[in-house]
Amino acid sequence: MPAFSPDSGLVTRVVASPNHDARAARVDMIVLHYTGMARAEDALARLCDPQSKVSCHYLVLDDGQIWQLVPEERRAWHAGVSSWQGETDINSCSIGIEIANPGHDFGYPDFAKDQIDAVIALGRDVIARRKIPPPRVLAHSDVAPARKSDPGEKFPWRRLGAAGIGLWVAPSQIVPGPELDPGDHSEIVARLQQALAEFGYAVAVTGSSAGRSMTGSRSTILSMEAPMEASVSRSIRVATKATRRPSGLMSHSPTQVMA
Repeated sequence: MPAFSPDSGLVTRVVASPNHDARAARVDMIVLHYTGMARAEDALARLCDPQSKVSCHYLVLDDGQIWQLVPEERRAWHAGVSSWQGETDINSCSIGIEIANPGHDFGYPDFAKDQIDAVIALGRDVIARRKIPPPRVLAHSDVAPARKSDPGEKFPWRRLGAAGIGLWVAPSQIVPGPELDPGDHSEIVARLQQALAEFGYAVAVTGSSAGRSMTGSRSTILSMEAPMEASVSRSIRVATKATRRPSGLMSHSPTQVMA
C-alpha cells in the first residue's frame, strides 16, 4: 500500500500496512493494546506483514513517537474476536492503538512517561475529531476479556481518566463477604453477570459461574471470588483474583483478527 497523509498532526511517521479493509460502521470507540512482543521493531514488522493479518491505526513507541499504519477511514485488524454492548465487529467501529510494550510474556516493564503522554495526546485528538464519548475508550481486555489481558494492570488508567480519556472508577475497599467459586449457582452470580452485561461485557446471565473466567485491565473483572456491591450499573467495582490470559500480537490468529 502506498503512503498516505496522516489523520493526526501528532503523527511523526507513516508506515503503511496492507492489512485493512472497508468499515461497516461509524467510528465511536478507541481500543488500546500493548504489542506483547520483545521489540517494537518486531511488532511493527508483524503489523505490516500481509501474512499476519494483523494491524492497527497507530503505534505509540516508548519515546513518545506516534506512527500511523492504517488510515482512520479504513478498518484495521486489531480487535479479533470481540464484543462490547452487543457490537461484535469491533474493528469496524474502532480506532486501534498499539502501545509498544513487551507485555506479560517478556517481563512487562512499566509504560514510559513520554509514551503515556503521547497516548493521552493522541487519545484527546481522536476523541475530539471523532466525537467519541470518553467511556468508549476501552482496553483490548474489555472487548475480549476471556482471551486478552492487555494493556494490563500497569497501564495508568487513572491518569488517562483524569485527562478525559476512558472511564476511571476508584477501587472499592475490599471487605469481608461471601466467596463465589467456580461451579457456584446463585442469585448473587446472576446479579454480577447482569451488571457486567449491562456495562458492556459479553456475559450470559445464567446464574452459574461455570466456564472460563473473565479478566479485565483496570481490575480483574470476574474470577468469582469477591463480594458484589448493590449497584454496579455504570461502575463495576469488583475485587477478584488475577487470571493471566495470552496477550499481544503473538497470540492473534488470522481468524480472530478478521472477525
